[in-house]
Amino acid sequence: MQGHEALCPRLYLSLITRMVVKIRAGQIHHSQVVHKTQPLIVPPPKTSHMIKVAINGYGTIGKRVADAVAAQPDMKVIGVSKTKPSHEAFIAKSRGYPLYIADISKKAAFEKANLPVTGSVEDMLKAADIVVDATPGGVGEKNKPIYEKLGIKAIWQGGEEHEVAGFSFNSDCNYKDAIGKQFARVVSCNTTGLCRIINAMDKAYGVEKVRAVMVRRGGDPADIKRGPIDAIVLNPVNIPSHHGPDVQSVLPHINIVTLAMIVPVTMMHMHAVQMDLKRDASREKVIGIIEKHPRMGLVRKATDITSTSELKEYAMDMGRSRSDLWENGIFEESISCIGKEMYLFQAIHQEADVVVENIDCIRAMMGTEKDPAKSVAITNKALNFVAI
Repeated sequence: MQGHEALCPRLYLSLITRMVVKIRAGQIHHSQVVHKTQPLIVPPPKTSHMIKVAINGYGTIGKRVADAVAAQPDMKVIGVSKTKPSHEAFIAKSRGYPLYIADISKKAAFEKANLPVTGSVEDMLKAADIVVDATPGGVGEKNKPIYEKLGIKAIWQGGEEHEVAGFSFNSDCNYKDAIGKQFARVVSCNTTGLCRIINAMDKAYGVEKVRAVMVRRGGDPADIKRGPIDAIVLNPVNIPSHHGPDVQSVLPHINIVTLAMIVPVTMMHMHAVQMDLKRDASREKVIGIIEKHPRMGLVRKATDITSTSELKEYAMDMGRSRSDLWENGIFEESISCIGKEMYLFQAIHQEADVVVENIDCIRAMMGTEKDPAKSVAITNKALNFVAI
């Protein structure tokens, strides 16, 4: 026996058990186990100048951003906020995140549930360098006056209008423009996915125009109040949908029209994308561009994956935290080039792809890393994130 196998069976089993636990927790990427010669990716030690991040709204996006912040070598979670006791509040407690509440009069209800309250949201903001506002769409705008009052930097999510921050962010497209800004908005999950592929093709070929259909999930898995249950809903009926103008808030020169509908699924969105390029494209080169991109992945023909549910199962089996897909899942077989026309299908995990964007936006706004490629690399490495 060689390597680990030369150890006594009990110790070897212990090592394997710990490895499995780390994979399931998302601390180790599956490829690090499959490829024995690849060294384990261990986040570097925390630096002495840590960015203190507040998470206002610890829900679907907020809890993921909090975990991503905690994994970074240059950031720490100063606190998270909730409006009422919930299972997510208990997770925050188990993670060791200080819990703050919007209405301090509800403190007794939290403490009755054995959820210690550190203070009010304003207390949390005063202790932070920057806040990630992950409150429901429309609520974030109402929080802006307190951010202005305290002079704190703030990041909103795609559920808010562009005008709330006056600047919409995507790591690929305009990282350097965010350096030093007080306010920014990370664009929505769909817009994030579109910006990545459009920007990559624009750099390689130039983009004449984009036409894309968004087949959107009805609600997140835990979002029991949303639907539809048995319908396909045009959302909106009019064309274009908001996704095209949202892309233009980041890439203003792109001619894009989008259409959108909601279907009764919870897993992911699916995009059917068609681009007219300025030069002839080859399928092989497009695949090569995607393969080199740190946040675009290819769903290979060999995996036999043809659906979003199978793709999510794949992420779960890889040991991804919460089975998250931070990358675009571009179906290899769908990529087609006919002269200057390019077509593809891509799956977008609505709960996850913006998480890494928030981390890069924090660095840009704080001015601690001015090179977008370096920030992306730091973020991905800390999360053990290698695109599929």
